[in-house]
Amino acid sequence: MALPRIRPREEAVCGTMRGMDSDGIASFDTAVGWCAVAWRGGTLLGVQLPEGGADATRRRLARRFPHAGAAESAPSIRAVIAAIQAMLRGERVDLSDVPVALEALPEFDRAVYARARAIPFGRVATYGEIAADLGDPAASRDVGAALGRNPVPLIVPCHRVVAAGGRLGGFSAAGGTITKRRLLEIERAWFGTGPDLFD
Repeated sequence: MALPRIRPREEAVCGTMRGMDSDGIASFDTAVGWCAVAWRGGTLLGVQLPEGGADATRRRLARRFPHAGAAESAPSIRAVIAAIQAMLRGERVDLSDVPVALEALPEFDRAVYARARAIPFGRVATYGEIAADLGDPAASRDVGAALGRNPVPLIVPCHRVVAAGGRLGGFSAAGGTITKRRLLEIERAWFGTGPDLFD
């Protein structure tokens, strides 16, 4: 069954509104705590997973994007926020069409993120599988390092990339592997046709 897709690109081209071309930042409540997003126009610049309350999470993201201030978000950004909230409630949402600003990042990181974005809700891939897909089976540590630099977690679902043998591997967000396990539990993540990751 296909997941509902978020298509913010289509919404972003409809009309113009105040704030569409400015950098903005907003925090919002979710089932796992307060998250935040930063954007330019209809494109995401960053996502922050919970870091305490709303203010702490927003401040953490604002340190990464000091020029992002209070701005009216485009319909596309509001759609992304709603989709993130739905995903963190356990709804099967596909965020692979959300436009993100990754152009300035190293080519290897962009390739890792593209591969991670192809992992469906409720599934996982290993660092080694992604390395092999990218043509270098020995690069699993490099894959992990790239995911540790991921500027848009959830949109690039780095929590869906695990170590071999059903082990979680690392996670750079606040809470570390506890947060990663919680995100995977929300999705009831599983390997192929085998048992649930948490069985």
